Amino acid sequence: MADVLICGGGVAGSALAILLGRSGISVELFERDIFPREKPCGEGLMPAGLGVLERLGLSQVVGGAPFRGVRYRFDKRSVEAPFPRANGRLICGRGMRRKYLDNLLFQTAAETAGVRAFTDARVNRLLWENDRIAGAIVNGEQHRARLVVAADGAHSRIRRELGFDARRSRKRMGIRMHFRLARGKEQNCWVDVSLRHGYELYVTPLADRETVIAALADAEGGEPIQSRFRRWIFAEPFLADLLEGAEQISEPACASWPVNGARPRYAPGVVLLGDAAGSIDPISGGGMTHALLTAEILSKYVRNGIESGEEWISSFEQERQKLLANFKRFARALLWLAAYPVTATQIVTLAGKFSSVISYFAGIAGGVSHLSDSSGAPRAAKVIHFGVPVQKIPRISQSERGS
Repeated sequence: MADVLICGGGVAGSALAILLGRSGISVELFERDIFPREKPCGEGLMPAGLGVLERLGLSQVVGGAPFRGVRYRFDKRSVEAPFPRANGRLICGRGMRRKYLDNLLFQTAAETAGVRAFTDARVNRLLWENDRIAGAIVNGEQHRARLVVAADGAHSRIRRELGFDARRSRKRMGIRMHFRLARGKEQNCWVDVSLRHGYELYVTPLADRETVIAALADAEGGEPIQSRFRRWIFAEPFLADLLEGAEQISEPACASWPVNGARPRYAPGVVLLGDAAGSIDPISGGGMTHALLTAEILSKYVRNGIESGEEWISSFEQERQKLLANFKRFARALLWLAAYPVTATQIVTLAGKFSSVISYFAGIAGGVSHLSDSSGAPRAAKVIHFGVPVQKIPRISQSERGS
């Protein structure tokens, strides 16, 4: 019997498996897909998420292209929001293909002592014994563990089985497509975010002259999002220049998901992680970062509490909510600006005169600064760090990342 059974081998689940395995905790990790896999995603990892990869010893292995901040575009105006200095040094985010990141994390988990990792493994249902969860039925077979972690995404079957689904606030749809820029074309050093009426468009630099363009919109009937997506791209003058001579290297990929929370309830023997615990509107671009940060927090609680009952689960949930509170506020602010483009343009014009303020709020998006402390005063930017030990692994090639 394993100590921990993790359902879902994405960013959150695989990162948690690595951290727990390195701490001497036995883990079984189940993923229903087979790697490498594509996933619709903006593919921008914010500085705080990159910090987790650094502490895992993986930031140089995964590659990607750095970006110095976010450039927001409202109507005909734009404002550049560079990330602030943190701990006395310049910081950046990184654009990286999800198929490489997911594959690397899962392979690293599978190679970690104490971790048994399985693909093509569908979790059928939870296993209950004596009024508590004692494991899960996976591909028709029983697997027992002292703790089950549901990291199976925004459409979590485990959350639904537990009755923890909350009423969704809205349903969003995303679409993305990759391009390889023409030789000699200068790659952006920003993530460009165009906030338009009814949708948002994201342009993120990637390695090897690649760029990903993604869009988000409310899911509704009418014209298919694929048709709207191409029209949105052609409506951006800066994209016409960037994509001149570019090669499309992936087909459009779509996904829809509910923006909701999970009910603040607990069941003995189970913890929700990542989007399974409730998803933040992806307009802030922090999905992968949220997953990595909360996996790191959960690993700390499991290491310290798995031998002493389950009272720690509520404490973990409180810390998770506290960490994500600023991301939620920032997402709501961006959604408001997108809904009122005239006011947004006026705010952007004014904000452009105060570069330090713009940089500070970019730090909120990047996970390295916070809106306020308990006294209500602004807090200095700092990289979130929970002291997770770093373990270096050998560098692997681009072809190996995708194998």
